[in-house]
Amino acid sequence: MIKDYLIIFFISMVPLIELRGAIPVSQAFGLPLTTSYIICIVGNMIPVPFIYLFARRFLEWGSNKKLIGGMCTFFLVKGRRGGQRLQEKAGHGLFVALMLFVGIPLPGTGAWTGTLAASLLDMDFKRTIIAVMLGVIIAGVIMGLASAGVFGAAGALLN
Repeated sequence: MIKDYLIIFFISMVPLIELRGAIPVSQAFGLPLTTSYIICIVGNMIPVPFIYLFARRFLEWGSNKKLIGGMCTFFLVKGRRGGQRLQEKAGHGLFVALMLFVGIPLPGTGAWTGTLAASLLDMDFKRTIIAVMLGVIIAGVIMGLASAGVFGAAGALLN
């Protein structure tokens, strides 16, 4: 059981998969939803301060390097584009927009992308962390309800 919790913890740290993929995996493992939810939130939030503080610098540094330049440029462009769209839609409500951007569980809208976009927009560190955490909590609730419904229905059909 501890192995399963470690698996979902680490899955929730992976970019693009994050908690959105880890919670359904936890339900496939048959783990309790509340415990899984908490573990996945913690796992998803651990990289956030590091992304905010270091990702932009690394990507800018690496954008003109031979081996990693293409990948770094891709992520810089993706983050800037996401940040610009977020700012255009939000205006002065950037905090709420970031929270909803992270909270709606669609591909490419998780904590990693949201934090990078906030960093590229020079959004305040503390406000970024809070907005991303609230978004992760919202995404976790949505994925928890969806996973419980899907796996509950599957269990009912098999019985």
